[in-house]
Amino acid sequence: MTERFTAALVGGPFGLAGFVKVRSLSGETAHLRGLAEATLRFGGPGGREERFAIDETAPCAQGLLVRFRGIDSPEAARALTGAEIIVPRAQAAPLAEGEFYIEDLKGLRLHCNGETAAVIVDVVEGGGGSLIEAALPQGGTRFVPFRPEFIGDIDIEKGEAALLHRWILE
Repeated sequence: MTERFTAALVGGPFGLAGFVKVRSLSGETAHLRGLAEATLRFGGPGGREERFAIDETAPCAQGLLVRFRGIDSPEAARALTGAEIIVPRAQAAPLAEGEFYIEDLKGLRLHCNGETAAVIVDVVEGGGGSLIEAALPQGGTRFVPFRPEFIGDIDIEKGEAALLHRWILE
């Protein structure tokens, strides 16, 4: 299981004191407001990482405002735009019953009638809800609505999820 998650994305500067707008990927901000420090990753997976102490947070309409130590001007804050806030599993948004971290779903085998039909590559937001991006054994990918009509039991420990209708991959 993944031990670190991208919990939020840093947006543009806010105000004159070095605050940045932060958008939580879970939609919740309580877990972010409690952080004393955070790792920022620049350039996506495999990119440069840097740890920052957090001096102050404040709620805002689109999520959260954060002021990182040493960032005290709009120009310095602008340099953080686009960074990912990476947190340990223990500091990620708490899960409700039946919820999963996307990182834990990646790599699960989608099985149907006892055989592997695809492998989960990602979960993305679609117009009507979340979609599982599934890689097919013969190549290519398909999107499956992440809904109980299509996806059954999910077992992270076994590394598999039940695909209820194979036809959706055609």
